[in-house]
Amino acid sequence: GRMAQDMTEKELLKMELDQLKKEVKNERQMVSKTGKEIKEYIESMSGEDPLLKGIPEDKNPFKEKGGCTIS
Repeated sequence: GRMAQDMTEKELLKMELDQLKKEVKNERQMVSKTGKEIKEYIESMSGEDPLLKGIPEDKNPFKEKGGCTIS
Protein backbone atom coordinates (compact mmCIF):
# COMPACT_ATOMS: atom_id res chain seq x y z
CA GLY A 1 0.00 0.00 0.00
CA ARG A 2 0.96 3.60 -0.47
CA MET A 3 1.83 5.88 2.40
CA ALA A 4 -1.06 8.01 3.68
CA GLN A 5 0.66 11.29 2.76
CA ASP A 6 0.77 10.20 -0.92
CA MET A 7 -2.98 9.53 -1.08
CA THR A 8 -5.67 11.94 -2.24
CA GLU A 9 -8.29 13.16 0.20
CA LYS A 10 -10.88 11.02 -1.60
CA GLU A 11 -8.72 7.88 -1.17
CA LEU A 12 -8.19 8.66 2.52
CA LEU A 13 -11.93 9.15 3.09
CA LYS A 14 -12.69 5.87 1.30
CA MET A 15 -10.15 4.07 3.50
CA GLU A 16 -11.75 5.59 6.63
CA LEU A 17 -15.23 4.63 5.41
CA ASP A 18 -14.11 1.02 4.79
CA GLN A 19 -12.70 0.88 8.32
CA LEU A 20 -15.91 2.28 9.85
CA LYS A 21 -17.97 -0.30 7.91
CA LYS A 22 -15.88 -3.04 9.55
CA GLU A 23 -16.11 -1.49 13.03
CA VAL A 24 -19.89 -0.99 12.97
CA LYS A 25 -20.30 -4.79 12.83
CA ASN A 26 -18.53 -5.19 16.19
CA GLU A 27 -20.84 -6.18 19.03
CA ARG A 28 -20.76 -3.52 21.72
CA GLN A 29 -21.20 -4.05 25.46
CA MET A 30 -21.18 -1.84 28.53
CA VAL A 31 -17.72 -1.39 30.08
CA SER A 32 -19.34 -1.84 33.50
CA LYS A 33 -20.19 -5.43 32.47
CA THR A 34 -17.10 -6.36 30.48
CA GLY A 35 -14.67 -4.75 32.94
CA LYS A 36 -15.95 -7.01 35.72
CA GLU A 37 -15.66 -10.09 33.46
CA ILE A 38 -12.10 -9.18 32.42
CA LYS A 39 -11.09 -8.65 36.08
CA GLU A 40 -12.55 -12.04 37.08
CA TYR A 41 -10.78 -13.77 34.16
CA ILE A 42 -7.42 -12.19 35.01
CA GLU A 43 -7.76 -13.12 38.68
CA SER A 44 -8.74 -16.71 37.82
CA MET A 45 -5.64 -17.08 35.59
CA SER A 46 -3.19 -15.30 37.91
CA GLY A 47 -1.76 -18.60 39.20
CA GLU A 48 -0.58 -19.42 35.68
CA ASP A 49 0.69 -15.92 34.84
CA PRO A 50 4.47 -15.91 34.39
CA LEU A 51 4.53 -12.11 34.74
CA LEU A 52 3.12 -12.45 38.26
CA LYS A 53 4.77 -15.63 39.53
CA GLY A 54 7.99 -15.54 37.54
CA ILE A 55 9.63 -18.21 35.41
CA PRO A 56 11.67 -21.04 36.96
CA GLU A 57 15.37 -20.58 36.14
CA ASP A 58 15.57 -24.01 34.43
CA LYS A 59 12.62 -23.24 32.12
CA ASN A 60 13.69 -19.72 31.11
CA PRO A 61 14.94 -19.81 27.48
CA PHE A 62 16.36 -16.28 27.82
CA LYS A 63 18.53 -16.99 30.85
CA GLU A 64 22.19 -16.12 30.37
CA LYS A 65 24.05 -19.33 29.50
CA GLY A 66 27.37 -18.22 30.88
CA GLY A 67 29.53 -15.22 31.41
CA CYS A 68 32.20 -13.83 29.18
CA THR A 69 35.60 -12.98 30.58
CA ILE A 70 38.00 -10.60 28.93
CA SER A 71 41.65 -10.98 29.87
